[in-house]
Amino acid sequence: MGKPTGFMEVARMENPYRDEEARLRDFDDLHIPQPTDARRAQASRCMNCGVPFCQSDFGCPLHNLIPEWNDLLYRGKEREALERLLQTAPFPEFTGRVCPALCEKACNLESDALTNRDNELYLIETGFEKGWIQPRIPHKRTGKRVAVVGSGPSGLAAADLLNRLGHEVTVIERADRPGGLLMYGIPNMKLPKAVVERRIQLMKAEGVRFLLNTEAKPEIMGEYDAVALCGGAKKPRALNVKGIFAVDYLTAATRAVLTGSEPTINAKGKNVVVVGGGDTGNDCVGTAIRQGCASIIQLEMMPSPPVERLFNNPWPEWPRTLRTDYGQLEAIHRQGSDPRIYETTVRRLLPGAIETVKLKGFDPIPGTEQALPCDLLLIAAGFVGCEETTAATFSVGLNKRGCMMPDDGSHHLRDNLFSAGDMRTGQSLVVRSLADGRAAALEIDRYLKGDAQ
Repeated sequence: MGKPTGFMEVARMENPYRDEEARLRDFDDLHIPQPTDARRAQASRCMNCGVPFCQSDFGCPLHNLIPEWNDLLYRGKEREALERLLQTAPFPEFTGRVCPALCEKACNLESDALTNRDNELYLIETGFEKGWIQPRIPHKRTGKRVAVVGSGPSGLAAADLLNRLGHEVTVIERADRPGGLLMYGIPNMKLPKAVVERRIQLMKAEGVRFLLNTEAKPEIMGEYDAVALCGGAKKPRALNVKGIFAVDYLTAATRAVLTGSEPTINAKGKNVVVVGGGDTGNDCVGTAIRQGCASIIQLEMMPSPPVERLFNNPWPEWPRTLRTDYGQLEAIHRQGSDPRIYETTVRRLLPGAIETVKLKGFDPIPGTEQALPCDLLLIAAGFVGCEETTAATFSVGLNKRGCMMPDDGSHHLRDNLFSAGDMRTGQSLVVRSLADGRAAALEIDRYLKGDAQ
């Protein structure tokens, strides 16, 4: 259970950010890893609680055995800790960087929680460094062929587990690089693309095939024994004005980083306005600052969250409180003020500017119109389901959320066709998509074995 007095003797310490001025000059990793002694000290704080909410439904969607591998890490048994982590976590190098750490918010220490995300990242990176991570090739193949359409979090998780179960897996991806939003939807400073590519190469060595620059067609349902649609919920929510969708902007920025070229959508020297206060909006803020924007403003339709939990948002629920993420911190450093303006939206476009209006609920307040300089308007207002073209191609009906969720809540759409991840559930977190991809893989495995019922 770690050290009995660890949580009283050792203060919580996350991997610190790199200095603002240094990190704003590049798209390199945001954080500075801590040494082994620091990580073991952090792991010593875990009490292996009688009811470990960290691995409950309030905490980790993957149900990682958090107290167990924290204890092993504290005792210096790093390889055993990594093995325990990998029993449930397919890609700790991803979740250790981009997961919002639901497990930490559900920790019994609450605001002084364990640094589980940093600990799991340390374990997987140590495993790669020391050569513990090697291709795990199935000893026996089933002879069944499965196509996974989409190589985002759910697609990779499904492909990984299906391959381990002995099936022959082919991942079909329309983009030029695999990874989905892991590759093009999350900036390099948050998730270095070399990390994504490392995992793809490992999966290839384990037997997973990747077909890139390829559109999936319904004919594949006859070519494969099962097909999993994992194309994500990529239909962006539109506004009443025309702007650049965040996913297109972030994709262009990442392509430029990977190729060393100028981005096709560039914020350099421009007054940038981001509409949307979530993670994607924050990523747009951080990207625009690195590209050298003249100014950055972030509009949020909702009111500013409270600094502390309200009575109707008790622990161990996710705290709906004010967070200042890396992008906003960088904007404060560069501009001297928080870029966020709450309860505000765009009313109309003006030459070189936008007109905003304050909101009460979702209704505009007359007389609150204000003009803001704007050369680049980025829309990061969320997503409203999967792309209709994919649904039409495979003749799949969508629910009210625009998703491929069967009425019985399963992953089985019809015949040998399945869905998983955001395409099935709607916009969510990477860790939830990983969990759903694994759940779909198990359902597909049962179907292929003939015991789906």
